[in-house]
Amino acid sequence: MAKTLKVGVIGVGGIAGAHFPGWNESPIAEMVAFSDLDPAVLARRAKEQGVKKTYEKPEDLIADKSIDIVDICTPNMYHAPLAIAALGAGKHVICEKPLAPTPADIRKMIKARDKAKKLLMTAQHFRFQGSSQALKAEIDRGALGDIYHARGWMLRRSGAPTRPGFIQKKHSGGGPCIDIGVHILDLTLWMMGFPKPVTVSGVTKDVLAHKEGAFSNWGGPIPKEFDVEEFAAAFVRFETGATLILEVSWLLNHKSGPGEDMQMWLYGDKGGSHWPSNELLWTCNETRQHYNVQLQNAAQGAPHAKECMAFAEAVMNGGPSPVPAEQSLIVLGILDGLYRSAKAGAEVAPDL
Repeated sequence: MAKTLKVGVIGVGGIAGAHFPGWNESPIAEMVAFSDLDPAVLARRAKEQGVKKTYEKPEDLIADKSIDIVDICTPNMYHAPLAIAALGAGKHVICEKPLAPTPADIRKMIKARDKAKKLLMTAQHFRFQGSSQALKAEIDRGALGDIYHARGWMLRRSGAPTRPGFIQKKHSGGGPCIDIGVHILDLTLWMMGFPKPVTVSGVTKDVLAHKEGAFSNWGGPIPKEFDVEEFAAAFVRFETGATLILEVSWLLNHKSGPGEDMQMWLYGDKGGSHWPSNELLWTCNETRQHYNVQLQNAAQGAPHAKECMAFAEAVMNGGPSPVPAEQSLIVLGILDGLYRSAKAGAEVAPDL
């Protein structure tokens, strides 16, 4: 099949590089235009990918009538205005996580999506890992029964990104809570079936980033401009009665190997599970035996590439969005609630 969907990518200097393989592998989509505020980065990326059209201003890419899909890979604070403009121009939009920094922004994006009658997707690539899809299939089959408690964490030791787009609140909207917390929280809620949260109790800390000589294995010395949290944790209650504990950090003194420690535990009335090891755990009361089963993971492949290909297929087939914005609204409702709770020193209701 000839490639028919034309893709324009905004913000090509960072995570966009993980999206390129998906667009290149897709039999129904191709990248035709790039936009970036840095002319050198724009020229280099366009040459690498063989993209002919380049725009230093994102609004010029959005105005390009030949483009069907806009892929937004900019810092967080620019997601909503760019997505809303692209939807208003009649484009389908896939946007890097978080979909937007606040629930209010996401509601505006949903309104723009509905008015345009186009698809909007958050690029939550962990859903597309083989291990995630294998566990999700078992949960949907009823292997755990009703999930009544979950724990999820994503912890780094000396692993803060040091670019302004991550560590300055005016660009990012927050620190690890919104940067990597969105990953493990989205994955955990997806496994749980996205119950509605009713209360959030959260804390944030910036203890280590401002110590003399503070450094990151991801970029050297911690810049003085670092004005976001380095650690966040929350306790969430859902209307189903289920509960969730979330912990995220860039700089925690935690044993996390060379990268990060990302884990999820799910506990149901029939069994439990652990991800990413993908063990299922059951107890037989009659024989007083414990059973642990190791899942054989689903087909592998680069998850960032798979999410882009899945979005192209959804656009071609008329939907639905592989990661609906309504689910991202719940995710950001909890993360925003964490921030508000930490500031108030009290439990809050999520803004949904």
